[in-house]
Parts: sequence; structure tokens; C-alpha cells
Amino acid sequence: MMGNRDWVARARALVPMIEAAAGRTEKERKIPPDVLGAMHDAGLFHILLPVSLGGGAADLATFHQMVEMVARADASAAWCLAQSVASSHTAGFLAPKIAQEVFAASDALVAWGPPVGIAKAVAIEGGYSLTGKWRFASGSANATWMGGHSTIFDTSDQPRRDDKGSPVNRTLLFRKDKATITDTWHVMGLRGTASNDYEVTDLFVPEEYSTWRNSRADQRQYGPLYNIPMLTLYGVGFSGVALGIAGACLDAFMRLAHTKKSGGGLGSSIVLRDNAVIQSGAAQATGRLRSARAFLLQMLRETWATSTTAGAMSLEQRAHLRLAITGAMEEARKVVDFAYHSAGTTAIFEGSPFERRFRDLHTALAQGQAHLSNFESAGQALFGLEPAQRL
Repeated sequence: MMGNRDWVARARALVPMIEAAAGRTEKERKIPPDVLGAMHDAGLFHILLPVSLGGGAADLATFHQMVEMVARADASAAWCLAQSVASSHTAGFLAPKIAQEVFAASDALVAWGPPVGIAKAVAIEGGYSLTGKWRFASGSANATWMGGHSTIFDTSDQPRRDDKGSPVNRTLLFRKDKATITDTWHVMGLRGTASNDYEVTDLFVPEEYSTWRNSRADQRQYGPLYNIPMLTLYGVGFSGVALGIAGACLDAFMRLAHTKKSGGGLGSSIVLRDNAVIQSGAAQATGRLRSARAFLLQMLRETWATSTTAGAMSLEQRAHLRLAITGAMEEARKVVDFAYHSAGTTAIFEGSPFERRFRDLHTALAQGQAHLSNFESAGQALFGLEPAQRL
């Protein structure tokens, strides 16, 4: 049983190890075995699992702060952690025996991503015949299980439809060795996440290894966590990654500013901390970071309290939470950009405190949780309009 542990302190204890291995993580393009083992030993990947499955049953703010702490050491490790922890929400929508098998093993790490085109799960006796290809499976190099978000077909050419006429989708879970993983993750940042493509052809998946996110018909676990959409959990985790990168980047710049001299002329003796432009920028960056974090933590605690007492959040609360998540990621970008550009040529060299973090942050911002269209949806909700795009 892992409830009532100080998860942020456990993450903090691993920061020196994770940070020291960050170069290896990027070079090897996955979390190294020693680092991954330490994270598993600390129980970090099980933080949101229910106590009945040996998990931590933690709240949203704790999850976010734990991820932020790891991200200060290395963004790739934190991204894989956030992805896997949010995905463990699925354990609450599976039969306990299946949830135990997939999510509760000491080294459990589930990876998945969106389909390329339509992934077809054709209904057959006892389950499905699955054929599909998916992308962006963060953590695939270290995963034990994969999931395939798929459209259910009653026959090879006839998709199943719900009572509204929409196609029925399910996530089918299968062991990693059943999939063909293609090494496609050659990117600017978050190189250690192994967010590769994967595919299966005519794979039999038993019915009990299938579910769909937030499906009340499938739900087996109850409590405040299971009133919160899985996609919201990704936002909670990924905003923690962004704020962790930004915090580490700003701290590194503040240290640098005590010794690095301003450019602009031979023999200049003014260190950056004495430059008025830098002073103003550092103050604004600090305010941005602390304000974004405070608003987000406030909303995470309010959301958890509402979920515990009332169950569902109001439209206004959903808008505020979306503002806090996407707003934190946008403010993190401004802070990292300030630190990177203000550090000058120091920032551009590999091995500096800035170069990889700059790349990692801008790669993270390509994810849907950071898209600026989220502000439009939040604005619609604030006017009392149900947004077309899910909050």
C-alpha cells in the first residue's frame, strides 16, 4: 500500500540522479534502466492508482507537483511519467483482475497514442481482431503494455454506432511484444521519450482488455479521480512538465547573471544582474512563473474539492481549469524564451543549462494541451456557451 506518502519529496530525492542522467536519456533516446528502476522503486508511476491496486490514490495537485519536480531535472523523464500516470486512469474502468495485470506490476508502464487514420477492431467471438497503426507513444521504449484507440466494427466494413449514430470507439490493451514499433522519434526536443509509431495486424484482443476513457458503463473504481476526464489529467501532467522546465531554466539564468558580463563593447564590466533591462525582465519572468503556478494549483485544489463533494464541475470551473493549464504552458514558454535569449551565446552550446530545456519546452508546446485554440474554448465557456472543443 502506497497511500499517504509524500510524493513530491520522493520525486525530489531522485532529482540529482535524473538530472545527472539527462544527457544519457537524450543520447539513448529513452529513460536509462537505472533511472527508470529508481522511479519505479519510488512508486512514481503508481501515484494515481487506487490503494486497492497498490497505488498512491493521490490528488491532482500532488500529481502535478511531482511531475514538475521531475521536470526540473529532465523533461523527457517527466513527460513519460506524466503520460503513463495519466493513462493509469484507465485502471478504474477495467475489471480488477485485468487492471492488476496491466497497471499494478512493479515495472508497469503503459504507452499509447492517436491512430493514423482508422484503427479497426472487428468484433469476433470473445473479443476483437485488431489492425491499426498509431503515433506518439511516449515511453514506448520502456513500456510493458501498449494501448490502441480503435473504432469497433461489427463486420470488416460496418462500423458499430451508438444511439446518436456516432462510431463506437474502444481502447484495446495488449502486451508490448505483440506490437511492431517503428523508430520514428527523431525530433528537436523531448528526445528521450521514445514517442514512436507502432502497429498490429489481425491481433486478437479479448473483450475484457478493452475499455473507453470515462465510460460510465465500464467504470469499476469510484472517487474524485474518476469524475475527472482522462484528457484533463494529461493537461495536469504536461503543464507540470512545462513549469518544471521553466523553473529550472530561470534558476539557471539567475545564477548566470551574477557572473556573466553584458555584451555591447570591449572591456564591458557590467554583469547581467546590474543591467536594467535584465532586472526588469527577470522580475517579470518570476512573476509570470509564480502567478501561473499559483493559479493552476488553486484550480487543481478547487477541482479536486468539487469532484469530492459535487462530482461534476460547472462549465465556469472547467473554463478556469483550462485557462490555468494552457495558460501555465504559455507562461512557461515566455519564461524560457526570456532566459534563453538573455543568456546570449552561453545558451546555444550543448551541455548548457538552457539549450536542451529550450528545445524540450518548445517540443512540449506542440501537444494539444498547449494549443492556443484552448483559450477560445475557455472564452466560449466563460460566456456560458458549451464549446465545440472539449475543455
